[in-house]
Amino acid sequence: MTSVEGAATYAAAGVSIAAGDRAVELIKARLTSGRPEVVGGLGGFAGLFRIDADRLLATSTDGVGTKIAIAQALDRHDTIGHDLVGMVVDDIVVCGAEPLFMTDYIACGRVVPERIADIVAGIDAACALAGCALIGGETAEHPGLLGPDEYDVAGAATGMVRQQDLITPDRVRRGDAVVAMASSGLHSNGYSLARHVLLSVAGIPLDSSADLGQPLGEVLLTPTRIYAKDCLSLAAALEVHAFSHVTGGGLTANLARVLPDGLRSRIDRSSWTPAPIFDLIADRGQVAPEEMERTFNLGVGMVAVVAAADAQATVDHLIARGVDAWVCGEIVSGS
Repeated sequence: MTSVEGAATYAAAGVSIAAGDRAVELIKARLTSGRPEVVGGLGGFAGLFRIDADRLLATSTDGVGTKIAIAQALDRHDTIGHDLVGMVVDDIVVCGAEPLFMTDYIACGRVVPERIADIVAGIDAACALAGCALIGGETAEHPGLLGPDEYDVAGAATGMVRQQDLITPDRVRRGDAVVAMASSGLHSNGYSLARHVLLSVAGIPLDSSADLGQPLGEVLLTPTRIYAKDCLSLAAALEVHAFSHVTGGGLTANLARVLPDGLRSRIDRSSWTPAPIFDLIADRGQVAPEEMERTFNLGVGMVAVVAAADAQATVDHLIARGVDAWVCGEIVSGS
């Protein structure tokens, strides 16, 4: 990676990707629980559990990360639940599963009923967009651990997929097309670096437009796009070889998770222009391109891998559903 003196990095902002990867490896080595119905192991976008010969449950859990600090600074709490749902259900849909239901967990320093109601209303509205139901949750008050106005949210969702519809890496072939689906912005990844650069290093006020056309705080609080229904609609209309939810690690790292051994992706970076917020972070923090790539989605929130002959039909299908989409690359041989 190219080194730039004074350049901001995710590690300098307090997040170590390497430590996270190492923690996962240590966890894998220590797991002893299990049942014969479990399909596959750790590392996929969703965990799979067979319930009969034809059906599997898919489950995923996640949080929103330090994007919550923006919501707290702006005292706006009705969109953060949208981010939570997007981060969870779009991991489930990667394997072709339909999200069925979700539960949430909110930890706070002090229960403010109106704030909790705003958060949960946002989660519920986003579940409706994803086609699943919010069926329960828990709110915990942790005075002394969290400040009176601090909180964190997490959630878990479960979906179902039939064996014949399960999307696995063995579907992918050399020559397949990679179709990108536009993100709505940063979604819910990389906020520790974004906040470090924009708020601490550059000192940009959240109410400043900063050449973005709207206040920085509003841009940073833009809800995560939810692709679940769009992906399921596409999979019903065409043969999808793979989906990849672009979250922490960036486009190429997440796409690599759904490719079989011996294949890799070749991405054409000139096929799209990332939103101005990404350029602002890179410029104000002198963030190297490689660091931007592995921290942010850079404008692509989900990708579909399809046969080259189905590429245009895939783009047309997604655009008809209101999702900006384009062919951004292809699958080639290589490790």
